[in-house]
Amino acid sequence: MPPLLSAPEVLNREFLEIRSKILELAAAFDRLERADGSVEDDPRMARLREALNALLEQSSDRAEQVQMIFSREYDDEWQKKFKVAPR
Repeated sequence: MPPLLSAPEVLNREFLEIRSKILELAAAFDRLERADGSVEDDPRMARLREALNALLEQSSDRAEQVQMIFSREYDDEWQKKFKVAPR
């Protein structure tokens, strides 16, 4: 197994991609702001804000936290609810 990269090495490798993704998010939020109407009461906006706040936390499990924000709670009846035949 190759040795892990140091934090400065990871930043050097990932900086431009991270910067690009942040710019893409900023542009999407700008488009929402300029569009007619409002989505302030849309629960998806609340989830987006919650996910952005999770990214700012000093935590080693941010990816998991964000995934859980956008995930449904487990439902034993999911196959019936979504009309999926059991295996």
